[in-house]
Amino acid sequence: MIKLVVGLGNPGAEYEKTRHNAGFLFVDALQAKYGGNWLFEDKFKGFVCRVQLGGSNIMLLKPSLFMNRSGYSVSKLVGFYKILPEELLVVHDELDFDAGIVKLKTGGGHAGHNGLRDIMVSLSGNEFHRLRIGIGRPLSGKSVSNYVLSVPSMEGKIAIDNAIDGAISYVEQLVIADIETVKNKINSL
Repeated sequence: MIKLVVGLGNPGAEYEKTRHNAGFLFVDALQAKYGGNWLFEDKFKGFVCRVQLGGSNIMLLKPSLFMNRSGYSVSKLVGFYKILPEELLVVHDELDFDAGIVKLKTGGGHAGHNGLRDIMVSLSGNEFHRLRIGIGRPLSGKSVSNYVLSVPSMEGKIAIDNAIDGAISYVEQLVIADIETVKNKINSL
């Protein structure tokens, strides 16, 4: 059962609609669908929202630190509430998938994603669940950093929004059902 959904992104208006903030967009969409209010909690250095999903209380987290320091917020909240790795879902952008592709996995490496890297170091492990939202890759020779920190084209935005909407339709099942069953459904979107 999932108890915490963490959306990864960078704080500040200049990053709000960038590809790298796909995780923030996802948890914002969850909050919009299921209610609750975002409250800044200084001890976690992040915004926390509590929602009801599948009859369970679930926390959403948006770290207020930059992406490469996300592990601090996650580890503080996980430690405070004694959340196990299998009860944690981290939602992040994924360069290795075209915009609009979404996949769920457990464990694995960080593939150069600085937010994931920091979480893995802070938690001393990688056995949490990850929802990866495809944002595509920049053209050959173009800067990955500039790409992820830029706003997608209208076509790319629509694809990312559709991926988020599709994945959100399975979140309630993810909270109450066997993760492998839900993983097969999400990974076939």
